[in-house]
Amino acid sequence: MTLNRFLVEMTRSNPDHADFESLFGSIQIACKTIATLLSRAGVEDLLGNKNVVKPEIWGTGTGAEGAAVERSPLYDVAEKILKNSLKFTGKLGVLVSEKEDQAIVVDEAWNSKYIAVFDPLDGSSRIDVGGVTGTIFSVYTEEVECLNDYGESVSAASQECLLKALKTSKRLVAAGYCLYSSSTIMMLSIGDGVHGFTLDPYIGEFILTHPNVKIPKRGRVYSINESNQYKWTPGLQEYIDKIKQGKGELGLSYTSRYISSLIGDIHRTLIYGGIFGYPSDSKRPDGKLRLLNEVRPLAFLLEQAGGKASTGREPLLEVELKTLHDHVSAFMGSYDDVTEMEKYY
Repeated sequence: MTLNRFLVEMTRSNPDHADFESLFGSIQIACKTIATLLSRAGVEDLLGNKNVVKPEIWGTGTGAEGAAVERSPLYDVAEKILKNSLKFTGKLGVLVSEKEDQAIVVDEAWNSKYIAVFDPLDGSSRIDVGGVTGTIFSVYTEEVECLNDYGESVSAASQECLLKALKTSKRLVAAGYCLYSSSTIMMLSIGDGVHGFTLDPYIGEFILTHPNVKIPKRGRVYSINESNQYKWTPGLQEYIDKIKQGKGELGLSYTSRYISSLIGDIHRTLIYGGIFGYPSDSKRPDGKLRLLNEVRPLAFLLEQAGGKASTGREPLLEVELKTLHDHVSAFMGSYDDVTEMEKYY
């Protein structure tokens, strides 16, 4: 079954989901285009990274504001592709990109009732070495119109309105990601489970290959950057030490698998089980991952598959947004593994 047919069948069974045909249809076009560009990055001379200065609003109060970060030229191209694909669906009033320091207002939306949030190309700095990359997306219902004229600066009142709509995950109705690696895979959820589609390059269509994905209740793999171990809380250090030695609740030794690609690590965790973590530490007390663009959509997806997502102290989907670029401590994975970790954190 192709993704297009899947969306048609979804709408037939639930007419309330009719708008998702246009939204996900546009997202899949963007993902196909980005996948093609990534496969030809070397040929098209799109390799190499450039230093980009973070806007102050990206900061976490830890001195990272204004710091230069490495980013591939393809990141900007991917963002433009997503903007252009989503702007003309007629269903979106506002786009929120990981790159932008404020929202993008869509004047082409004649029937807008949704807000789209995305990270266009996570892991873009690793394209030069063939690293796994991905696009993360989520869709919210818009409580009230928060629109200004397209192309103008978003007013403080509009920003406040938008923040109110995105403050909690209660209005999050769909989320997913496209993974770009040996194959291109789209995982998505509209609130009734998780389904995965693999791009068939011969026919140019996403094919349903992972219907109704369920994450194992417990795994034997942990995915975390252990170079930061001595910056973690003592409890988290103890938890990792115990599962490595087979002294955790499972009674078997866990294996470390960490490729420093958010989508790559999350996808493996979703399919095989285990736990992924990017915790806060003494250097980044608020965490590194962005709540709105990265963590919340992935937490939604993992929980729809029967997993669990936590800050270590509270469910990630219950964390309220204070600014569009809030950072948060994050653990996601098999339900029993995350529950065990919380006892130490």
